[in-house]
Amino acid sequence: MNFPTDLFTYAKWSGIATIICLVIAIVSFIIGWGFRFRLVGVTSFMGVLTLGIFALGLGLFPHTEVPGATRYSLIYDNGANQAVVAVAPNIEKSAIEPTLIQAASDLYSYGRSGSGGNSQFTVKLRTVLHPQEGVSQPLFLGVAKRSLINRNAEDIEVEVFERNLAKLP
Repeated sequence: MNFPTDLFTYAKWSGIATIICLVIAIVSFIIGWGFRFRLVGVTSFMGVLTLGIFALGLGLFPHTEVPGATRYSLIYDNGANQAVVAVAPNIEKSAIEPTLIQAASDLYSYGRSGSGGNSQFTVKLRTVLHPQEGVSQPLFLGVAKRSLINRNAEDIEVEVFERNLAKLP
């Protein structure tokens, strides 16, 4: 069975059910049914449920897909203005910039704040090299900076560390 993933569809049907409950509650007051106050509670609950589903539909943001980006793992996030993501050491050089843009878009949220007057959200991209057995060396490949105030994806500044790219296998 295939269920719709659009929450506005569920909010619409919940709203219709709320209106039906409201009509039944009004009719119960006119007729004088004994359980009319229970129907007021059911109608109120349905109204709250409908508003909750509608608000949840508004709160979810669409995921932007950046062509050429590779998979990354979130390594560090201070919840404010800095994050570090990791990629595999065999990443293509052409995929570094799109991956930084993808990570900066994915990790941005309205709840982030700049600390110390810094209004830039910084995402660093790194990988881990193993030059010899038992030795791990982190290698930063680039950094992306975007404004914490604007949601626009056009304001992302990307810097790729060319010197570190030469160390990739």
